[in-house]
Amino acid sequence: MGLDDRKLAVLRAIVEDYVATQEPVGSKSLVERHQLGVSPATVRNDMAVLEEEGYIRQPHTSAGRVPTDRGYRLFVDRLSRVKPLSPAERRAIERFLAGAVDLDDVVHRTVRLLAQLTRQVAVVQYPSLARSRVRHLELVPISTTRLMLVMIADTGRVEQRLVELPAPVLADDVLDLRRLVNEKLVGVRLSETPPLVQALIDDCAPHLRPAMTTLSTVLLETLVERHEERLALAGTANLARGGLLDFQGSLRPILEALEEEVVLLKLIGEVEPSTLRVRIGDENEYDNLRAASVVSTGYGPGATIVGGMGVLGPTRMDYPGTIATVRAVARYVGELLAQN
Repeated sequence: MGLDDRKLAVLRAIVEDYVATQEPVGSKSLVERHQLGVSPATVRNDMAVLEEEGYIRQPHTSAGRVPTDRGYRLFVDRLSRVKPLSPAERRAIERFLAGAVDLDDVVHRTVRLLAQLTRQVAVVQYPSLARSRVRHLELVPISTTRLMLVMIADTGRVEQRLVELPAPVLADDVLDLRRLVNEKLVGVRLSETPPLVQALIDDCAPHLRPAMTTLSTVLLETLVERHEERLALAGTANLARGGLLDFQGSLRPILEALEEEVVLLKLIGEVEPSTLRVRIGDENEYDNLRAASVVSTGYGPGATIVGGMGVLGPTRMDYPGTIATVRAVARYVGELLAQN
């Protein structure tokens, strides 16, 4: 059965009031607070239909109604009005992120900002090495048989490895090795480097091959084999700010899920370019998050997505405000990465 405009207006009012007050919503308060243009009796009838259709439910007897996951989904898809950020909020985001000194600082400022603005738990994935390109490779001599390999990605990620050479190498030979690896690999996506790394051994002078063979092994480890993804988390204390009905009365499953990095990466790290995803309650595939909602998006310079970010909170979430904030912060971080 399709819902008419009046019932949709009643549902929108119930969602907005419940999110704002944390209290189940009754027909009398709806009529008082919203210009619905009908009597409390009509609103009660509309609420009965919404309940029958599974959009709202009664949490306990003689109380008002609260939205179900299905009700929130309809609200997000059809009823919520986009809530643009105020100029002051935009300036605050810009100023706060512009002060970052390096990639670590960008990620930590971003996750703190998201948690503060949305009052939810915020998660930010560091730019994924799998999606990055080589910006520069540096070889720093520590001794005649030992080098420090420093790989700088276009996203600002820096990886360092020690290279133990099979025999002493002259300073000029180190310069040659550095020139060769940069000529071959700069600008290449990390996931596409293995055949080029293998070819380095054939391309170098015969007396450099033993050193290049060892260096190639470490390069492969650095560029391809060790893609541990990293996350930053903030705002866990916000979970305790909610009402009795949030998270079905227990924070424990949510806290357990937040300790699972694999779960968090799947939640926020698998977002297509320029899409924002909202998962509500039972739409989450993890049992421990069936009482939560997750708003996530990808971020990166220009049209390139290098990581994900998002917030997690109760299904009783300010969806328009949260969606606008996540989108805006992701855009600013993308611009920052593009500039640097």
